[in-house]
Amino acid sequence: MDLVDLEAVVALAETLHFGRAADRLHVSQPALSKRMRKLEDRIGGPLLVRRYRDVRLTEAGRLLAERGRQLLRESEATLALSQRAARGEAGRLRIGFGIASILGLLPEVLLRFRRSHPDVQLQLRDMSTPDQVEGLASGEIDIGFVRLPVAGDRLVVRPVLDERLVLAIGPRSPWKARIGLRSVAAEPFIIIARSRSASFYDHALSVCAATGFAPRIVQEANELFTVLSLVGAGLGVSLVPRSAALMQLPGVRFRELTLPEAAWDIGVAWHRDAGTVPLVQRFVEMVRAARLAVGKRRFSPRRDSE
Repeated sequence: MDLVDLEAVVALAETLHFGRAADRLHVSQPALSKRMRKLEDRIGGPLLVRRYRDVRLTEAGRLLAERGRQLLRESEATLALSQRAARGEAGRLRIGFGIASILGLLPEVLLRFRRSHPDVQLQLRDMSTPDQVEGLASGEIDIGFVRLPVAGDRLVVRPVLDERLVLAIGPRSPWKARIGLRSVAAEPFIIIARSRSASFYDHALSVCAATGFAPRIVQEANELFTVLSLVGAGLGVSLVPRSAALMQLPGVRFRELTLPEAAWDIGVAWHRDAGTVPLVQRFVEMVRAARLAVGKRRFSPRRDSE
């Protein structure tokens, strides 16, 4: 059944007059009568009882008009939602993220985006950088926050956040600013599990190697909160993203490392074919705006020279 058929039935149900209904629909009265006869033939019974000055709905006509109003409202709402989606104001956005971005940038982006785009459904996935690159290539996700550099000629990547590994130590852990990270070389290390993020795990070990030692790892964990909780309990030390200091767990102190190997960059990435998708464009613009806001209030741990 066409929407114009439903509009005709609803107009007749509300006016109970062919002339007034035809005027509302901007059609001639004979055309409206012809449409109704065809509709009644399709249904197999009368929808209206035609009288001298007006019409009366049959039970079939009443039910069709009642349901027709609902369908017309749903049609209008569906059209409006589709138009908003075409403008990037509604729809679904699938986002991949890693350990550092969930603390350093993503919360600010999500807060701003949800406030300005309440009709967008955000689906978040905790993924390693290689998994995000694969997900972007396959269309599994729309946006990724990846550790740079990444390979892939079908991806567009824009740096958005500079991160560093910092040392997290407990209240009684040794620390000598003069020798920096080497002052905890003999301490037990608690670290993000390699199964959770191979790139982060390997980065932490490479920073220790650049200082001249291999860490004695006594515990691995999947979450930064768990790592910092164990550090605060005095069970060891850890290398964590600088943004982890925002958690402010009791008993945990942070020392920034001046080693160049401690630094890395995070970028926002999307598939090249999605560059013209309004929803993706709007989110990327929000990431850039949030980047400036986060940069102005970033927490800076004490340096190892202090």
